[in-house]
Amino acid sequence: MDLNKLKKLVSNANPKKVANMKVVALCLLAATTFWLLNALNKDNYTTVVDYPIEIIYDKEEFMAVEKLPARVKIEINGNGWDLLRKYFKIKDNPFLIEINNPSTKNYLLTSEIRRSLAEKISPTSLVSIVSDTIKFKIDKVVTRKINIRPDTTTNTLAKNFRYASQIAIDPPVVSIKGPTSILEQLEGILAVNLGEEKINKNFSKILPLTLPDAFRDFLTMEDESVHFKFEVVQFLEGNKRLKVVKTNFPENVTLVQQPNTIMMYYLIDERKVNELKEIEFEAILNYSNRNRQDSTVSVQVSPKPTFLENVKLEPEVFRLKYD
Repeated sequence: MDLNKLKKLVSNANPKKVANMKVVALCLLAATTFWLLNALNKDNYTTVVDYPIEIIYDKEEFMAVEKLPARVKIEINGNGWDLLRKYFKIKDNPFLIEINNPSTKNYLLTSEIRRSLAEKISPTSLVSIVSDTIKFKIDKVVTRKINIRPDTTTNTLAKNFRYASQIAIDPPVVSIKGPTSILEQLEGILAVNLGEEKINKNFSKILPLTLPDAFRDFLTMEDESVHFKFEVVQFLEGNKRLKVVKTNFPENVTLVQQPNTIMMYYLIDERKVNELKEIEFEAILNYSNRNRQDSTVSVQVSPKPTFLENVKLEPEVFRLKYD
């Protein structure tokens, strides 16, 4: 009904009728209140409530690694007023559950606390505890030595740069204190970001030690920083025209395409450039190493110095022709 129409109807109503309606409304309110108060004064009501609990343990020796349960569902029987108060959690102090060695198991049987909980909620009667167990995860706190490693998952070095020395780390290990299951997730290693990418010069920096975000609420470290130091070397791009040497070829076997030029492309340690100048390379085509299935022979380079990387040949395979 429209509110304006209702106001108009009330204003146009007989004053005596309006007075009677008020009396009826007050009577209904009084009757409802009387019934509610009378019902709440009766006994033998049963309901299920979330009762507050608090797990107590030695927080110097142990640490919770998951949020602890704060309530337990229980079925209770008693006076209406008591049940109403517990349902709306009025003046209910938590039921304290003390666990001496919580790291040995991650649950508590509710049958173990039934008697003391029943005494706690008196005069209300405890009918049952809905769940058979109260689960928690509390670990023993220990201190472990964790190895420090540089985080090299990104492009740490610039293109064509290599490590020229071992990475010196000072200190190489750090003592970390915390719950065992969290420490195990580190897998014995704490990776430290070097704070730089595409490094192209010798590196020496003192960097802060920080824990992964997910672990910071659980773990503490003795050291605050670490010193990383290492040298780098650049590998230079180069190429050479190779001398071709054919070996073990029968008289009736030739190459479909004669090797006028075989080029070798490579990366070389910048410290070995002068040494490279003294080496005479050969492109070896050895008939004994041919591929019998497709009648080809691959080029082999001689010698093969260890300071060359990414060696590529063009062409690298020749097809054989039989007369």
